[in-house]
Amino acid sequence: MAAAAVMPASIPAQAKPAWKPIIMEPQASKADDVEFDPDLHLSFKEAPKVHTMTDLGLPEDTGISPIAVSEPFPLFTFDAVMRMRQEILSPEVLGNCQYSSNLAQCQLRGFVNKYAPFVYDVWKNPKTLAIVSKIAGIDLVPEMDFELAHVNISVKSEEEREEELAAFAERAEFEADEGIAGCPWEDDKPIVDWHTDSYPFVCVTMLSDCRTMIGGETALRTGTGDIMKVRGPQMGCAVILQGRYIEHQALRALGAAERISMVTSFRPRCPSVRDDTVLTTVRPISIVSELYNQFAEYRLEILEERVRQQLRELRDAHAAGRRVATKKLKAFLDEQERFLAHMNREMVDDERVVRGSIDDSHLLNPKTESKVEPTSKKRMRRM
Repeated sequence: MAAAAVMPASIPAQAKPAWKPIIMEPQASKADDVEFDPDLHLSFKEAPKVHTMTDLGLPEDTGISPIAVSEPFPLFTFDAVMRMRQEILSPEVLGNCQYSSNLAQCQLRGFVNKYAPFVYDVWKNPKTLAIVSKIAGIDLVPEMDFELAHVNISVKSEEEREEELAAFAERAEFEADEGIAGCPWEDDKPIVDWHTDSYPFVCVTMLSDCRTMIGGETALRTGTGDIMKVRGPQMGCAVILQGRYIEHQALRALGAAERISMVTSFRPRCPSVRDDTVLTTVRPISIVSELYNQFAEYRLEILEERVRQQLRELRDAHAAGRRVATKKLKAFLDEQERFLAHMNREMVDDERVVRGSIDDSHLLNPKTESKVEPTSKKRMRRM
């Protein structure tokens, strides 16, 4: 929920969780000395089907890769998921790293370095990064340590779950009688509302058992304004999304008492590739000083490498007796000025950050309607 007044967002919420995990870890998963082993904990076999930017009606160069989104694919074994759940759902993480906002009610952030060594190694391992990069169509690295394994949590009581299933069954029966079956169930009440991500790519991994789940897809807004849905992943499976450039939302699900998803963000490894990272959706739900430190550090490293490369080119040209390519050099300087100006704009003064309040400036079309239109309405217009 949005904050009522402007206040610093430098201290994480210390709220005690009012829920407990539905899936309890088996005894074997409780060994604290278990280390991530890609040969044991990765279940990836083959690249999944992907949808390109042009498939979504967007120009191919909209983002940093032609790939827009993948279909769900197996990524982690059951043992890996249980080990990650053990770290993520620990009292330390739930008690010290829990946030909420007007986009999502329960999120866990910034806990990996301190409380989750297994999860840290998962996303830093070269084999994991190679899989993510292969599917994304570009060499990627984690955005920054603070954004490793952001977690979204949605939990229902058994009573709520049964009430929803009963309502779904009643509605399905009515729609079948009326000949309008196939309408999505409560698409206008998403778990996470319409947004674009702050970072170029994300890998969304499911950490809950979703075999009985109805719904739970990711809805994407296409270049024509239509809605495309990508089915939700099962436990241990993941979806790769170029979410900085595509408006999307996580739709509600029935039949599952909990839905815990892990979102890890990525940026291009190559410093010469543009970095469109913004902090709009993460600034109000972060320890600002830590977020800014890591953001500034990697951006300055990019700038440092760009300057070093430009300096090498300048020296080589001079050694070969060539004149300074003035237009090219000035274009480089102009680009770095824009790079620094963008970085400066994103680092809003601490006192201006409204904790938990995310406005719609991150949307590509802030004034567009944010509800998924039922299939039946689309069908009626075409008839």
